Amino acid sequence: MKRYFITGTDTDAGKTLVSSALLQKAQQQGLTTFGLKPVAAGCELADSDNGKEWQNEDAQLLRQYSTEQQSYSTHNPVALEAAIAPHIAAELENSSLSKDALLKACRPGLNVEADFQLVEGAGGWLVPLNNTETLADFACELEAEVILVVGLRLGCINHALLSAQMVQNSGAKLVGWVANSLSENMEAQAGNLAFLTQWFDEQKVSFIGHTPFIKGIDRTDPEQLQKITDCLTLP
Repeated sequence: MKRYFITGTDTDAGKTLVSSALLQKAQQQGLTTFGLKPVAAGCELADSDNGKEWQNEDAQLLRQYSTEQQSYSTHNPVALEAAIAPHIAAELENSSLSKDALLKACRPGLNVEADFQLVEGAGGWLVPLNNTETLADFACELEAEVILVVGLRLGCINHALLSAQMVQNSGAKLVGWVANSLSENMEAQAGNLAFLTQWFDEQKVSFIGHTPFIKGIDRTDPEQLQKITDCLTLP
């Protein structure tokens, strides 16, 4: 089994879009797949085999594009209602997060046998779990190789370089990056892409692809997602 941790330069950089497309790509290449969202903030009550449970749209997508589908809670063991920083959302529910507790909660998902497993973070690399631990600590404990999704917007070069250097400084292995267009007409997009491509190449971090902005894309529709999938290569 090959396991990757997907992080982004920021919230809404496009992690779930890219993760779903990579899961679809792996399946099309004959691999079994499993997507895991350890903690998700911004959940709604939804019907399940166990009655009503809190579910997150991004985690639902990871489950949808997994060949090895399990119960929802296996794909997303920590589901928080408020769409805010996870540690704050947990506090609102009189709960708390920690690296060890999250690892324990994720164990059923981490034990799922699949050729290609993606673990998607929340927000960026240093999203807090509590006052002393971040999701970076969780990712490093997994010893998973890291893929960085760069949301192409004003400031993306700074965000990308800072994120990449923090991943590398943590001891994790950054193996690939994806450029994700967040608008139709980003000013100087070509120049930003050229700089990032050269910089990551010098760092020996593979370019996985450039995903286009598609207004109104339905991520739950495999045919529409295919337009994103075709732009990516597996790491």
